[in-house]
Amino acid sequence: MVRVVVVHGETLLRSALVQLLRSEEALEVASQCPDADGAEGAALPADVCVVDGEYLSDPDGPGAGVRTRYGDRLVVLTTAKRPGVLRRAFDGGALGLVDKNAPAHRLITAVHTVAKGERFLDETLTVALLKGAEMPLTTRELGVLALASQGAPVAEIAARLHLSRGTVRNYMATAIRKVGARNRIDAIRIVQSAGWT
Repeated sequence: MVRVVVVHGETLLRSALVQLLRSEEALEVASQCPDADGAEGAALPADVCVVDGEYLSDPDGPGAGVRTRYGDRLVVLTTAKRPGVLRRAFDGGALGLVDKNAPAHRLITAVHTVAKGERFLDETLTVALLKGAEMPLTTRELGVLALASQGAPVAEIAARLHLSRGTVRNYMATAIRKVGARNRIDAIRIVQSAGWT
């Protein structure tokens, strides 16, 4: 019997995933929801943890506890449209990566594969995983865009990053060019939709 815990912040989707996994007799399934403040409750004993990739996106967010508790025994649900999220899950050591658009049997196969300590990578995610490795921005360019996405003007970004205003403008212009954007708003949209921030 493989013990599985499903960690998801959305009740309807968490319930659907639990029901899907319970359709496999060899799986014993429980679920866990983040508390209202984003913290998780007590860890449930499990051989495998199924978790939404978006939940793991913020390295300092509530999903960090999931990575700590379950280590590489994660089956992460994500999409090819979010190569940054996919790449972080892979680099974080998750053994299972399943496309949210995959047939249901793929999730069950992934759980059994990860329970054996083996890697499962949904074939529809392979190209996106490679694209996630090709993130074109430097850490500094990404930092400038992240602050701009919060509405910070150039002067504030410069002060917070201890840079001159001209340097911030240069980083912004370079980031816009690298991602093929028309302006900073478009660059922010591109970076966020790829899951790089």
